[in-house]
Order: sequence, then C-alpha cells, then structure tokens
Amino acid sequence: MAPMAKKGIDFEDIDRARRCLGLGKEATLEEIKAAYRQLARRYHPDKGKSSEEMMREINWAYEVLMNYISYYRYSFRREDVARHDPDRVLKRFFEDWMWGKGL
Repeated sequence: MAPMAKKGIDFEDIDRARRCLGLGKEATLEEIKAAYRQLARRYHPDKGKSSEEMMREINWAYEVLMNYISYYRYSFRREDVARHDPDRVLKRFFEDWMWGKGL
C-alpha cells in the first residue's frame, strides 16, 4: 500500500482503490472526491471511532485514483467535445429532420 509513484497502470490497484471508496465501474472526478470526503469524515482520527488502518487505506485509494486520472489525456477536438456533451441526445432529438428545429 505504498504511494503509487510514477509507475505503470496496475488494474488490480485501481480496481481495489475504487472498491475501497465505494465507487462503481465508472465515476466522475466529482464522484471520486465526494466518496473520499464522505469516508474521510467518517473514519477521521478526530472522530474518535476511527481506525487508523482504514484511514490509511482510504488515503491510499484516493491517491491511486488521482494519480491514475492525472495522466489521462483530454481531447479538445470539436468531435470529441461534442461526443462527451451530456445534452447530445436531446440536441439530436430536437434537430432531427423529422421533428424540425427544436422549440
């Protein structure tokens, strides 16, 4: 459970880290941070009922996931940005030839 220095991606560590934080197979950066904050508050040593080992595990998991996503290469090409637009389906529906331009 040593900090993950710049090494190759280890799926087993990443999978264990996401399960430790209670995350599903996919998560946004905000979901990762929220899960970490929730668990850190629950198991923080100042809360009294904490487990130092559990807090170490939570910190390790967060560090593993943050290191993993910090090396993700973001694309700023128009087609890639459009593909990740959460409103894409609605835009396509309202701009469809059959329905005409939206409201």
